[in-house]
Amino acid sequence: MAGPHDGGPGAALRRDRFAFGPLEEGEALVEPILGSWEANMDHALTRSPIDVCSSRGEDAVVLGNLGVVRVLQVNASNSEARVREGDLCLLMPFGRQDRFGYAELAYAYDCPGTIGLLAEQTKLDARLLLPLPEGTPYSLPQWAAYGRYFTAWDNWQKAYGCWRTQVIDSDPADHLVFGWGGGVAFAELTLARRAGFRVAMTASSDERITFLQEHGITPVDRRRFPDLSLPGRRERTDRDRHQRRRASAEALLDVVRNLSDGHGVSIFVDNIGEPLYDVTLSTLAREGVVTTCGWKAGMRLSHLRGAESIARHIHVNTHVWRLPDSPGIRDFMEAEGWIAPKGSEVLYGFDQVPELADDYASGTIGSYFPMYRVNPL
Repeated sequence: MAGPHDGGPGAALRRDRFAFGPLEEGEALVEPILGSWEANMDHALTRSPIDVCSSRGEDAVVLGNLGVVRVLQVNASNSEARVREGDLCLLMPFGRQDRFGYAELAYAYDCPGTIGLLAEQTKLDARLLLPLPEGTPYSLPQWAAYGRYFTAWDNWQKAYGCWRTQVIDSDPADHLVFGWGGGVAFAELTLARRAGFRVAMTASSDERITFLQEHGITPVDRRRFPDLSLPGRRERTDRDRHQRRRASAEALLDVVRNLSDGHGVSIFVDNIGEPLYDVTLSTLAREGVVTTCGWKAGMRLSHLRGAESIARHIHVNTHVWRLPDSPGIRDFMEAEGWIAPKGSEVLYGFDQVPELADDYASGTIGSYFPMYRVNPL
């Protein structure tokens, strides 16, 4: 992406040549095979919540920080280097880490000098490459959705752990975990279901409703609540719009009451943000947890601290995961089959990436796992 633009997010993308220097010690030359289209790429193209070019002090940025790559060359004097020529690897999106191994800046997003996967070849720190398991029965498209699963794994561990500090010995089968629609929420709710919780999630198309049903998640048709989001600026003085919103919110609350035996949501996965945040809080049970690892539609939130304290609500916020945990998450996915369902992805060619950007932004992609292909599988 480069420079100001007019039109949709895809218009911010420019196909061009770029150059990088020789491999330095510890770097690898790779060819991207499949890339996963993530919300952070949409944020970068729309320059919101930050302008990554300005933030990085660079005129142009090569995006793409989650995907499957093939190693072409490694510059490592250490013969024990964990990746070798020909290896298929997952890219861990860590630009700068804190002392505990959590990401402070994201690779190929807000971390200066990092080159993403929207390129036929790129170079990167070999320590960010996580080899795929040898002989894995899962396809490359299934693995290419790993970012949503790694993120969900970390967020679920923290949210469930916090919930258990207050609800010590209650049976999860008596509690509801709910999520606004999305790939990370889907992955997280499958973990909650494995833990014995009731699980439900919103969806806004027949395709996604069927998909959720097939994977043991109760679908809640978002189309039944057309005015659920906060009114935009032009609608803020429209009383009828606010009344319609209250009606949509109350209808959703009725659904939640039915699913939770009247108690409310015990753990709510909300990766949407501002437009739905007050509705999220209104559905929470006492001792409930609202957990997030994304902010697709707004970062600024407000709530009544006293009300949240009295209800003993816990707010959990996580970002990416801890780099040292990556091999363990990969191995859990492989051993337990906790991975994107076969055939659930939608794949765009490299020349179709601008179209993918626009389709993602407009919400017209039916799959939770949109991807782009750079080099042959």
